[in-house]
Amino acid sequence: MAENEWLNKDFYKVLGVSKDASEAEITKAYRKLARQYHPDLNKGAAAEEKFKDISEAYDVLRNKEQRQKYDAIRQFGMGGARFAGGSGQSGFDANSFQDIFGSMFGGASEGQGGSRVRFSTSSGGQPDFSDIFSSFSGAGNGSSRAGFQRSQEQPKAMKGEDRSSSITLTFRQAVKGATVSLSVGGTKFKTHIPAGVRDGQKIRLSGKGHKGRFGGANGDLYLSVKVKESERFTLDGLDLVMDLPVTVAEAGAGAKVEALDIDGENISIKVPAGTSSGTRIRVSGKGVHGAKGKGDLVARVQIMLPHKLTLKQKKLLHEFDNDSEDFSAQIRENRLQS
Repeated sequence: MAENEWLNKDFYKVLGVSKDASEAEITKAYRKLARQYHPDLNKGAAAEEKFKDISEAYDVLRNKEQRQKYDAIRQFGMGGARFAGGSGQSGFDANSFQDIFGSMFGGASEGQGGSRVRFSTSSGGQPDFSDIFSSFSGAGNGSSRAGFQRSQEQPKAMKGEDRSSSITLTFRQAVKGATVSLSVGGTKFKTHIPAGVRDGQKIRLSGKGHKGRFGGANGDLYLSVKVKESERFTLDGLDLVMDLPVTVAEAGAGAKVEALDIDGENISIKVPAGTSSGTRIRVSGKGVHGAKGKGDLVARVQIMLPHKLTLKQKKLLHEFDNDSEDFSAQIRENRLQS
């Protein structure tokens, strides 16, 4: 805020503190009001304007030099310094003005080794306030004015605070990626969830947190992801894994079997002859397509038998076992190994 606007602003009243309040009292009052009127907590337009006033008041009063200058200017503008001509006519007494500002800027009065500050106007009337305030920054006909060098501390840019939120995805959305709608802090927006995201993973959305102050960047949003389980599929890195039930004949003699992929589309999987349960058969490129590459669909063979076999079926299985005597013996030996 420009210093020549300070005459119209009562920062002590804005913060609700006395003019001799300590720095700790000023900070305490600011924090209390900031929690009440912060735009993220209070959505009213009036609250947003009130928060700006509170921040302006705090930025000035928390700084010792700024506060000293503000008090002097307010005293000068509100009648603390008198405007009286030396002859008793209406005018401006530079001595009074110098007494107020001299102590603040280190200037001495005439007779104490310093030089008297004089103000004049072209019309001979009251002094031009714009000329007076411009002297604080050293302006005025291109030359600096001793004792009135402006010392305006610019607020430091502050990044906004981060936010946290969560989202629940279906298993297919997690595998394929999805564009989802989010609502955070009253603001709605869409964002893309990358393919292959895992349950419990956090995604950082840059700039979607709380607003920054004094030109600082916005904070970030950290989105926690929950993925619903699938009855048929799991993830192993970029690979999509599923169980593939086959019959004894299909596993023994080999076969091409049909199954459904994650999109519900038919795929053909070749089961080699002599395949055992637990064997993994890969279907290239049918896994996750992510930034780190493409995965496969992995079909884990599960040889299935009826829960109840007929006498004929049991007889045929025994005949098969007898015809595979060496293999059967090896299986029995493996079971006895520690």
